[in-house]
Amino acid sequence: MLKTALATLALLTAASATTSAQSPPVRSLGVEGTEIVVSLADGRSLRSKDLVGAVLKVRFEGEPAEVRIAAVEADPDDKTGTVWLHSFEGRQADGTWANLCGPGPDGRRQGFPLQGPQGLEFTCSSGALGKCVRMGFRPWAAGPDGRSLAPVHAACIRMIRADYGGDGQAWTRDGMRIDIYDPLAIQTADNDPADSFEAGWSPEGAVCVRHIRVKENTTLQALEAKYPKLKGRTGAVCTEEFARANGAILFNRSKD
Repeated sequence: MLKTALATLALLTAASATTSAQSPPVRSLGVEGTEIVVSLADGRSLRSKDLVGAVLKVRFEGEPAEVRIAAVEADPDDKTGTVWLHSFEGRQADGTWANLCGPGPDGRRQGFPLQGPQGLEFTCSSGALGKCVRMGFRPWAAGPDGRSLAPVHAACIRMIRADYGGDGQAWTRDGMRIDIYDPLAIQTADNDPADSFEAGWSPEGAVCVRHIRVKENTTLQALEAKYPKLKGRTGAVCTEEFARANGAILFNRSKD
């Protein structure tokens, strides 16, 4: 599934009156929160809602593509006013347009841009990057303690994917339910009795792993063999207290 894209600057075309053929050239393409901000050569700025109907030249998974912004709305679950959900459409072989995003847990097929290390990244809200933003781990914002939430967002991505080793390999599967919580209480534990502590997380992956989320995918022994940093940090030794003491900034429970 196409999840992310790197936007190429200054390659914006339009299909709306706001960005007509008479509009001045694009100076820059950026993002504030998850809102697209286009600066024009005449000094004006256009934001996501102004760009409905516009077509962005982007790269999806390394391949050039055209992405049309079909609709934009504020995220109803966001209280900060900084998360905007976009309906992204891609051009099909027959010339028609179709939604690029699969449904997330709430059924929404939307996404948004994020400022990433390599530039502007587009992500679907059904993917790990998008889910973590909508959970409240906004990488551009500060938490209640005044510290950047960027590390917590990075840890959340590892956690969603069950990327225990921090090498990008996911050990989960779609549709797995997990209970997420953090010391800042941005997310609090549901404490479903069917769940037990799974792991503590940092931006580099799991700090320790008590049990595997998807038993068919790997074992604790295999994780220790593959990831030396987890040696002696799996099984019963992995408690929330142990994880905190060893640098975890995010925790989760799951069905054992």
